[in-house]
Amino acid sequence: MEARVVRAVQKRQVLFLCVFLGVSWAGAEPLRYFVAEETDRGTFLANLAIDLGLGAGELSARGSRIVSDENIRFLLLNPLTGDLLLNEKLDREELCGPTEPCVLPFQLLLEKPFQIFRAELWVRDINDHSPVFLDREITLDILESTTPGATFLLESAQDSDVGINNLRNYTISSNVYFHINIRDSGEGNVYPELVLDRVLDREEVPELRLTLTALDGGSPPRSGTTLIRILVLDINDNVPEFVESLYKVQVPENSPVGSLVVAVSARDLDTGSNGEIVYAFFYATERILKTFQINSTSGNLHLKAELNYEAIQTYTLTIQAKDGGGLSGKCTVVVHVTDVNDNPPELLMSSLTSPIAENSPETVVAVFRIRDRDSGNNAKMVCSVQDHLPFVLKPSVENFYTLVTKRPLDRESQAEYNITITVTDLGTPRLKTQHNITVTVSDVNDNAPAFSQSAYTLRVRENNSPALHIGSVSATDRDSGANAQVTYSLLPPHDPRLPLASLVSINADNGQLFALRSLDFEALRAFEFGVGAADRGSPALSSQALVRVLVVDANDNSPFVLYPPQNGSAPCSELVPRAAEAGYLVTKVVAVDGDSGQNAWLSYQLLRATEPGLFGVWAHNGEVRTARPLSERDAVQHRLVVLVKDNGEPPLSASVTLHVLLVDGFSQPYLPLPDAAAAEARADPLTVYLVVALASVSSLFLLSVLVFVAVRLCRRSRAASGGGCPVAEGPFAGHLVDVSGAGTLSHSYRYEVCLTGGSGTNEFKFLKPIIPNLKFQSTGREVEEYPSCQNDLGF
Repeated sequence: MEARVVRAVQKRQVLFLCVFLGVSWAGAEPLRYFVAEETDRGTFLANLAIDLGLGAGELSARGSRIVSDENIRFLLLNPLTGDLLLNEKLDREELCGPTEPCVLPFQLLLEKPFQIFRAELWVRDINDHSPVFLDREITLDILESTTPGATFLLESAQDSDVGINNLRNYTISSNVYFHINIRDSGEGNVYPELVLDRVLDREEVPELRLTLTALDGGSPPRSGTTLIRILVLDINDNVPEFVESLYKVQVPENSPVGSLVVAVSARDLDTGSNGEIVYAFFYATERILKTFQINSTSGNLHLKAELNYEAIQTYTLTIQAKDGGGLSGKCTVVVHVTDVNDNPPELLMSSLTSPIAENSPETVVAVFRIRDRDSGNNAKMVCSVQDHLPFVLKPSVENFYTLVTKRPLDRESQAEYNITITVTDLGTPRLKTQHNITVTVSDVNDNAPAFSQSAYTLRVRENNSPALHIGSVSATDRDSGANAQVTYSLLPPHDPRLPLASLVSINADNGQLFALRSLDFEALRAFEFGVGAADRGSPALSSQALVRVLVVDANDNSPFVLYPPQNGSAPCSELVPRAAEAGYLVTKVVAVDGDSGQNAWLSYQLLRATEPGLFGVWAHNGEVRTARPLSERDAVQHRLVVLVKDNGEPPLSASVTLHVLLVDGFSQPYLPLPDAAAAEARADPLTVYLVVALASVSSLFLLSVLVFVAVRLCRRSRAASGGGCPVAEGPFAGHLVDVSGAGTLSHSYRYEVCLTGGSGTNEFKFLKPIIPNLKFQSTGREVEEYPSCQNDLGF
C-alpha cells in the first residue's frame, strides 16, 4: 500500500512540475498532494522546497509554516529539508463525509518576505467500511393478485465509503418468485427493487423469507445483509397514488423547529380499510429521521430539528402512502435549504508581532485570514481598523490580510495600541466580528536627556563646611528602561586654571552637587562649569547644562587701616597750625575691607581724644577735621583714637591712634610725644643731646624725601597735562604728596605741603584737597603717597 502511494505521489509530482513550468506562480493552480486515508503518521508526502523551486534552507530562513482553515494540524513541515510529512492518520469519512473528492486545503506561509502558496491535500478513500442496512428485517405485504413484473422498492444500504468503494450491487438469495433489479438514482446511489417473476398464491406460500445482500466495489468487496419477509395478502386492487410524484420545496435555514415544510397528499379509490391511507417515511436515513417528521394522517412534513445550510444544502426524502389493504405508493420530496445570513465572519490569526521597535519602517504586525460560512452576498466581507491609528490593512490572496504600520512609530508619543479589526459581511442584516489585539512599541534610544534648565545659578556662602550639598541639577529622558537611566558627570572646565576637581563633585545618580572644600569669597567670587547627563542606551545620548556658582560674601574680614600705617615703626605726628579755623582738614584715616557689599561699607568715629570737642571725624570718609578754631589754651600734643567699623553682621572693626601737634609754624622744633617727653625728663643730659641730634637728622631726611616726591609729581603732572609744575618762591615748592583713595572712600585727594617763598615766618600751606571729585578705587594696595611719614609708607 505505501509503495503504491509513493509511486503515485512521485508520478503526481512529475506531472505537477510539468504543469507548473508552463504557467506563472501568480495564476497557478494550488499544489496538489494525494494520500490514502489511514496512512501511517510520518509518511513522506512531498518536498515543498523542490516543488516551489526554493533553495536549500530558504524555507527555514523565511519563517515558513503550514496554516489551514480549520487549524487542523494534519501536516508537518520540516523547514530545514522542505519535507512535507503526514502528522496523523486521516479518516476520510470523518473529514469529508459523503463529499467526493475529499480535499483539505492548506497554505504555505512565508513571513520574510510575506508570501503565500496555496496547496491541497486530496485524501483518497480506501474500502474500510462495509454496507449496512438500517433495518435487520424488511417486511413486504404483496397481494396474491400481483402480476409478474411488479416491482417493490427495497431499503437501500448505507456505505460510508465513496467512489468505487461505495455501494455497487445487490443480490438476493435463490428463489423462484423474485429477482433483484438495480436502479440508479441519478446521484450516484443505487437502490434495489424486488421484481416478481411469477404469480403468488397465498394458499400455497403465505410467507417468503429472502436474504438481501449489498456489495460495494472495493477489492476485495465488502458486503452487508438484511432479511426480507414477504407476506402474501388478499387482493386490494387500487394502489394509493400521490398527487405529485416529486415535491420540491425551499426552506430557509433559520426556520423554527416545528414549522411546516410541505404537505403531501395521496388518494386511494378503494373503500373501507383499503382506502385508508397512512403516510410514513420510506426507509429514511438516520439524518432525515432526526431532522423531519411527518403526520401519518395528514401527510404534513414538519421540521424536527434546526437546519444548517453550511452543513447540508439538500435533503431527498421518500414518503410512502399505504392503504389498509397493504398497497402503497411513493413520492419524492426534495428539500432545498436556502442560506440566511446567520454566520458572522470569522478571523483566523496566523501570526502576531509584538512588541514593535519604534522608528522602524513599514512593519508587518499581524497576518490573518477571514472567512464566512454563508454563501453569496452573505459570504462577501470587508475588513477595517480604526482610522486614527497608524496601521493599515493590506489584502492578499485567499482572503489573507496583513496589518502593517503606516509610518514609523514613536514610543514616547504612544507606547501601546489597542487595535480592533472589524470584519463585516454584506448580508442582510449585516453581521460583523471584531478582534482586538494589543501592540506594544519597544523603546529605541532616540531621545537625549534634557535638563530642566539650560543654566543653573547656585549661591554658596563662603567658609562653608566641606562636602556641603550646594544644589542639584536634573535631567529627564523620555525613553524607557536603560535608555532612560541618566548618569551625571562634570565636564572639563573651559579655563584649565580652574581646579574644578577640587572644588565640586556631582552624584552620578541624582545630580546633587557638593562643595569639596571651604570656599573663600575674597579668593574666588564665582566660577562656572558644565555638567553632562548621559543615558545608558546604545549608543548613549547626552546633553549639557551650565552651572554658575556664586560665592556669597560673609563678614570674615576686619577693616584694615592703610593710613596712618600700622607697621610697628615709630608713630608720626600730624602738624596743625594754631591759626587753623574750624573744619580744617588735619588728616584722613584710610582703611579698606576685604569683604564686599555692605560688609565692606566702612564708617569712622572718634573713639577717644585728649581734648574732646576739639577734633571730629567724618563718618563716611575718615577725614579728621578741627571742630572749632584753635586757641592758645589748647594743649600742644593730642592723641586721637579713631574706630573703623564695617557694616557686616556682626560688624567687625579696627582702631588707629593719631598723634596731632599744634605748632605755630614749621620753624618750631619737633615736639616729642608726651610719652617721649616724660622719658626725656627722666633721662640724663647725654640722652637729651642724642635725641636732639637724631631729630635733626630725621628732619633733613624728611625734607629730602619731600623734595624728591615733589619733583616726581611735577614730572608726572607735566606728562599728563602738558603743562609745567608751579614753582614756589622759596626753598620748598611743588606738589609734595598724592594720596589715592582706598577702601570705601568716595573721592581721591591730593595734598600740597609747600612753604611760602617770601614769608619770614615760613608758614605752611596745610592739607587742602586739589581734586576732590576723583573716585577712589579700592584694591587695598593703591595708596601712592601720604602727607608726612612717607618713610613709614615705604616711599
